[in-house]
Amino acid sequence: MHPFRKPLATLAAALALSACGPQEPAPTTETPAVTEDSRTPAQSEAQRTPYELDAAFAKAGADFGVPADLLKGISYTETRWEMIQGNVEFEGVPAAYGLMALRGAKLSEGARLAGVSEEAVRTQPEANIRAAAALLSSYANELKVDRADLGSWASAAAKYSGIDNTDAQAQYIHQGVYDVIRKGAVAQTPKGDLAVSLMPNQVHAKFASPSVHAMSADYAPAIWRASPNYNARPAGTDVSLIVIHTCEGTYSSCWSWLTNTASGVSAHYVVNESGSEISQLVLESNRGWHVGATYDCGLNGSVMCGLNGTSVNNFSVGIEHGGSASQASFPAGQIDASAKLSCDISLGQGIVRDSYHIVAHGRLQPASRTDPGANWPWSTYISKIKSYCGDSTGSSIIIDSNQANNDTSKGYVEVVGTSWTSSTNVAGYYGSGYYASPTAAVSEPVTFWFNMPAAGTKTIDAWWTAATDRSTTAPFIITHSGGTQTVQVNQQANGGKWNTLGTWSFPAGWNKVQLSRWTTSGYYVIADAIQVR
Repeated sequence: MHPFRKPLATLAAALALSACGPQEPAPTTETPAVTEDSRTPAQSEAQRTPYELDAAFAKAGADFGVPADLLKGISYTETRWEMIQGNVEFEGVPAAYGLMALRGAKLSEGARLAGVSEEAVRTQPEANIRAAAALLSSYANELKVDRADLGSWASAAAKYSGIDNTDAQAQYIHQGVYDVIRKGAVAQTPKGDLAVSLMPNQVHAKFASPSVHAMSADYAPAIWRASPNYNARPAGTDVSLIVIHTCEGTYSSCWSWLTNTASGVSAHYVVNESGSEISQLVLESNRGWHVGATYDCGLNGSVMCGLNGTSVNNFSVGIEHGGSASQASFPAGQIDASAKLSCDISLGQGIVRDSYHIVAHGRLQPASRTDPGANWPWSTYISKIKSYCGDSTGSSIIIDSNQANNDTSKGYVEVVGTSWTSSTNVAGYYGSGYYASPTAAVSEPVTFWFNMPAAGTKTIDAWWTAATDRSTTAPFIITHSGGTQTVQVNQQANGGKWNTLGTWSFPAGWNKVQLSRWTTSGYYVIADAIQVR
């Protein structure tokens, strides 16, 4: 039961970054060349080797006269000790890279001061830490920091954050960097060895405290931090969409930027990394400026097509989350707090609670955005929203081709061979994409596994995207209590919806539905999603 498409991105777990698989070529009647799928679970020995970070922090700290605990505290606050890959969420804010979230001119200056290349800072953990240490050391000189006093380094950490808003700076220092230094944190490798440790240190940050704020009028648990960047929704507009974003930075830097007139952007809410705090910036009744695209229903399962060509901001509520689209996982507290918020918004605005009305920013603006990333746990998230709203979840299970969308205790996807490629080329897909493969005289299936708590009879539905290059005899193989049965479907038709394959009896435990490649050559077969009901 391997979560096949879950990348190993956190250096605290393993030194491995999963690249996106090659995109499916545009629909064509020509037989495609087979290309290697870079999402295969095989990794090189170097990629599998757990990376121990303590020594790197200690050496950089010693070489540049910066407390190692400060470096660790900043890194944890910025990235949760992950080598983030660099994505843009807000125009005018350069992408952040590495364990220390270095970006733009600061990345360049840190590289110069540390005597390493900018490319090394972007891609190598030691270089990234050393560039940050060199930068902090220069700030210490400028600000006349008492280097022997960890609390005195707060002003240098505030400058490092890049935050201009003084209240956001205070939150970054007191509730971010110095909070984790006081509490401590530990990360382990997959084998249970120590990857990085920050032992508790009851230090006091010598920095002004954050202000006390009023609470939100729309969502009682949220703090109200008004943004000037909004306008009225068009008259008669119903709010019908919740858009999920990641800030590509910390919570403090995020709400600070979104409440800055000069930024020209906003969101309705921002959820912090632990889920312990939420800020509301724009009233839900007003139009936030969080998606820079007009709506195209072809990108969203062909729903709400009457809104095509209108600004997504007109009819949506935007929720930003502290963090990055490239991170390997999201804290359970953050997901839980966000789900409660989305439930409240959906109840107040009458929004349908499904994956077409609670959607990723990257789905709606794919040309320039990927957030919240491949590892946002969509299945868990939507299930939590429904649970908090008291919806009846029933007994149906959906297994998506993107493992991040699956509750792997109930169902998961497994891919055999190197011919399957991850794609969003043809609209109407379920979730966040699908797998495509050229047909050939070899099985090499995609297997959709589902768990039956007890033996019973279930109906199986399949979802695919339709195009003229699809197979008209795509072979789904269902393994049931009585053996196996192959159902051939025409994937040139009936795309973007559930299609019933049949009803069978299944035993208790793990069962499977497979899509094979073995059928008439010259076409594609599409593995998108399976529903068991």
